[in-house]
Amino acid sequence: MGGRVRYQSLTEIEKKKFLGELYDMIALLKNRDEVKQFFKDLLTLSETVMVSRRLQIAKMLLEGYAYRDIQTKLKVGFTTIVSVERWLNQGFGGYREIIKRHKKQEKKFTEHEPALPFSMKHLRKKYPLHFLLWNMVKKIDL
Repeated sequence: MGGRVRYQSLTEIEKKKFLGELYDMIALLKNRDEVKQFFKDLLTLSETVMVSRRLQIAKMLLEGYAYRDIQTKLKVGFTTIVSVERWLNQGFGGYREIIKRHKKQEKKFTEHEPALPFSMKHLRKKYPLHFLLWNMVKKIDL
């Protein structure tokens, strides 16, 4: 019985049921940690990298990067970029919507990144009183 299930061999009812349950389950995830744990369990590391690269390709295409630059930076093939661009332009709008939302939330996500040792961010956090005047001037400029 086991083995791979081919999408074409499923009935329309099975396709709708399986995909509907997947979408419903993803929608139940409450925060970034739950999403991370779920996808770590659901996908192999290779599959996760493939999906995340597609998102990066879409993001770079929307930012106006040339195909060659995307190929060089992300080490992906020309056909992958073409496929993502086709989905981006002729798909259901999912790439555009999630990238738009991510841009709005990007600052929130980057705030959780650990500061590199000896970076200004790290030093300001470690020695807040040494940067008291700096922080006050920075707040006034905003």
